[in-house]
Amino acid sequence: MTTTRLLLTSDTHVPQRARGLPSALLDAIDAADVVVHAGDWVDEATLDLFQSRARQLVAVHGNNDGPALRARLPEVAHADIGGLRMAVVHETGPASGRERRCAARFPDTDLLVFGHSHIPWDTTAPRGLRLLNPGSPTDRRRQPHPTYMTAEATDGTLTAVHLVTVERST
Repeated sequence: MTTTRLLLTSDTHVPQRARGLPSALLDAIDAADVVVHAGDWVDEATLDLFQSRARQLVAVHGNNDGPALRARLPEVAHADIGGLRMAVVHETGPASGRERRCAARFPDTDLLVFGHSHIPWDTTAPRGLRLLNPGSPTDRRRQPHPTYMTAEATDGTLTAVHLVTVERST
């Protein structure tokens, strides 16, 4: 049995929405086997930091990422995590009908990680596609707390998905 530890994050928006990344997120990057970022980095230094710390990084650009980040990152990324077929994209459109649209767009995918809304999301489409939005670790918008997610993939199955609340520094 092989278990892979995943860190899922999005919408870091450094330095626009935060001066830096929370220490808990940095620790989670170090602990993960695979780090997934669903876009809206805003600056290249944040991407460089993730690349220097992550064992494996699966990442895309978002709507707030300029030409330099778009040149370095795809709009959609795909990865096989020990048999778990994953796709990453920043935007999925309105919440209404999301499962149906995403299942049609990503028919050969087990897990879709997305961002953009800063609102955590965890649903499963009728045919089994799991949709996860980790929220934002730096810009909570209308949410009570900033967030990211951790998960495990064991022999091609997603397990142990957790929404992690980021505590504010004092």
